[in-house]
Amino acid sequence: MRYQIARDARPQVTTLLLATALSLGLWFIPYAEFLAYPFRIFVTFIHEGGHALAALVTGNAVRSLSVSADGSGLVYSTSGGLLSSMFVSSAGYLGAMSFGALLLWLVRRRVKARVVLAACGGLVLLLATLFGFLAPLWNWSLPGLFTLVAGVAIPAGLFAAAKYLKPGAAAFLVSFLAVQCVLNAVFDLRTVLFASAFSDAHTDAANMAEATGVPSVFWVLFWIVVAFVITTLALRAYVTSKDAPSQPDLPFEDTPLEV
Repeated sequence: MRYQIARDARPQVTTLLLATALSLGLWFIPYAEFLAYPFRIFVTFIHEGGHALAALVTGNAVRSLSVSADGSGLVYSTSGGLLSSMFVSSAGYLGAMSFGALLLWLVRRRVKARVVLAACGGLVLLLATLFGFLAPLWNWSLPGLFTLVAGVAIPAGLFAAAKYLKPGAAAFLVSFLAVQCVLNAVFDLRTVLFASAFSDAHTDAANMAEATGVPSVFWVLFWIVVAFVITTLALRAYVTSKDAPSQPDLPFEDTPLEV
């Protein structure tokens, strides 16, 4: 079955393609990756927030959430049964991928980009406050300094973008954040796949293997398949929707035809 890009989706698709090209350029152009560093830390917060939310949903308590300067992160939570452990371990990569898909969906709906950026900033600030600061103190441990600094700096940047960027630029930034969530999850899963196949590194896949007895490589491949499905469905909905464009002020908006 063939799908055509809906006319009203073409401006958003153009924006998304440019955001993807820019993201790939920052990944592969030498010495340019530092420009994507704040976005990498943002995605780490989303990844770890997925673990934390999954822990709460399954009746566990989150003891701490930390983000490191190298882009890695860690969530300590109480452990439940097998299904709980599986859900929590899977919620990082799939949560980041789903969050990127959600941002794409919001771009296609009547949600202003500035509102989305402010909401993203509020989410990171909430994660840093509740799980990066208050939860460690409640459990008699010290919060991570980098977690607190990044948990304030990133929301401040997103709030400033929401307030001062023009609508077209704000919409582009939302698309860029969505692409970063998706691509970081994909590249991280690739790294975890090699780690699972050739080392005994402690990863989310290793946690799944420990909980289920099924090799970690299987779980990485399973997450990759699910991530592919999520991305495919999100992109299909993104380009084929017949709804009116949600961002009429996108930088590449077509001139509507009169009928």
